[in-house]
Order: sequence, then C-alpha cells, then structure tokens
Amino acid sequence: MHPTTSSKDKDISACPPNDSAWAAAPQTAVEPETEAFRTNLKIVKLDYANTHRDLVDRCKKGERQSQFELYRLYSKAMYNVCLRMVKDEFEAEDILQNAFIDVFTKLESFKFESAIGAWIKRIVVNNCINALKKRRLQWTELDEKHGNIHDDNHHDAGQEGLSVETVKRALFELPDGYRVVFSLYMLEGYDHQEIGEILGVTEATSKSQYSRAKAKLREILSERRFDSQAM
Repeated sequence: MHPTTSSKDKDISACPPNDSAWAAAPQTAVEPETEAFRTNLKIVKLDYANTHRDLVDRCKKGERQSQFELYRLYSKAMYNVCLRMVKDEFEAEDILQNAFIDVFTKLESFKFESAIGAWIKRIVVNNCINALKKRRLQWTELDEKHGNIHDDNHHDAGQEGLSVETVKRALFELPDGYRVVFSLYMLEGYDHQEIGEILGVTEATSKSQYSRAKAKLREILSERRFDSQAM
C-alpha cells in the first residue's frame, strides 16, 4: 500500500472518523414545508484530497501569508511527530523547520492526489529518518520461526491506571529502532510494508521491531504501575 492511497491520506487538521464518511440529513420526521429540502438533498462524499486546495494554490503562487497559514495549520501536529521520532525537543524543532523548507520548495510537485496533511507528514517523517540514520539505528531481523506476528493484545494504559504523560515518557525510553517503528505504525498509521519502504528494511524487520517495542513498552509501563502503587 502506498501512503497516497491509505487511511493516512486523511487531512490531520480536520478529519472525521472514517474516510468513506458521508454527509447526510438525520433520518427523522420532516415537516411538510421542508419536503422540498428533503427532495433536493444530495449525498456528498467528503473529498480529502482537495482539503485546503485554495490555500495550497495560493502557497504555490508564493503568497507569504498563505504559507504562514499552512505552517500554522500543521506545524504543531508535525512537531509532535518529530518529537516522537527523535525524542529531543531542540532536534525536533530543527527537523520541523527543515521539513517545512522542503514542503514549500517541493509544493509545486503536489498534485492533490492525497490530502496535503498526509503529503506534509511524509516529508516530515523522511526528515526524521534522515536525522536518525546518523545515529546508525540497529534493526533486529525477525527470526523465521516468528514470521507470523499478530497484534492481538493491545495494552490499555487507562485500564492500568496510567496517565497519558506516563505512557509518553515510557515511549521515550524505548530504543530508537523500537520507538520509530512503534510510532510510525501505532501513532502515524503506516503499515509494515510502508514502514519497510520508508526505513529501507524488510517488512519482517518492521514487524519484529514493533513486536519487541510492544513487549518493552509493557515492561516499562508495568514498572511505572508498580512504582505508583508503592508510593
């Protein structure tokens, strides 16, 4: 699957829960005088690829105010992507700025085949990966006997009495390779084939990293829960 055709193509700035959502009138009783409205009602499929199209077109023309508005719409969410990937605030800020330079430099090549938010995120993720490659990330290849990993057991931190901040801190304690794959898969919505293409590793390696990341995260969260009960 390619990101331009996956569920990640939803625009992150204003995204309903299902990218095949339909806008339709509630199925309730209608007064006689509104019958004409009901007769003329049209079902409209939401078009994510054209979200912010006018704004993007103005940005392509070099309008600085429009470029600032596009940055304002997406910078916070993209900064969080960077922070989850590199776990350093200053480095995340640097990567964000470089990524948006790439966004505006390459914007003319954006053909509205996906949501602008998904396109920006791919550029941001690529910038994060380039920064992380300098750290020489280590990937653990999946043993053949572990070839069929299923994501059946989801750890619900809320049920364990853990706060969101506790989970965030635990995520930052994961080794880089684990954290990157976990973030891309669980938080950014990429599948393992896409992650393999992004990172230049096999799909099996992505699955392996994700499986090990979950196990390590459970271990860290279990320790957090034990410590909070001991206090």
